[in-house]
Amino acid sequence: MYVPAFSMLQRITMMANKYELIATNPDGTDGPLLAFAQQKRMAFKEEVTFYTDDTKSRVVFSFKARKRLDLSSGYDVFDANGQAIGWFKKEFGKSLLRSSWQLATDGVQADGTERNPTIAAVRRIWEFVPFIGEIPIPFIFHFDFTDRSSGQHVMSVERKISLRDRYHVQVSDPRLDFRAAAAMTVALDALQSR
Repeated sequence: MYVPAFSMLQRITMMANKYELIATNPDGTDGPLLAFAQQKRMAFKEEVTFYTDDTKSRVVFSFKARKRLDLSSGYDVFDANGQAIGWFKKEFGKSLLRSSWQLATDGVQADGTERNPTIAAVRRIWEFVPFIGEIPIPFIFHFDFTDRSSGQHVMSVERKISLRDRYHVQVSDPRLDFRAAAAMTVALDALQSR
């Protein structure tokens, strides 16, 4: 399933982060809800399930950590029937200066990196300084994903300034399944600071 543009809105609650994935109309306005996701906080094995809506009556896809408490091992993306359709993982060595991720689905292998090294450095310093790092600052960040073999643009994720986290996603490669793109976008919010 290919979706060329969508937004993600985050709702923060006491026990879970909730995400709405919304289609972007050709004129740039918000379209219909594509999926609703919920991430439990403080889970030993990270898992996020995506539903058709916030009633959570029908699962449409999910992603799950391969190992407990080992963020470098990666995450698998599953369809509604539990079949793997892709994976992603953070590249911790490359992420010391600018966060870097790998994303793969059938036919697509992409590398994603923070676009702006200055913002990446300021964000790391802010998170490192005692007491100051506890103040939640919604840093703007942009990730660009490019195909490993061709170097062509695959996807970009841009965090916008707003009261609650809002991300705009552009997918230029029609081979990239929406479910993998959506899982990666939620991971950029939920797992980025780990």
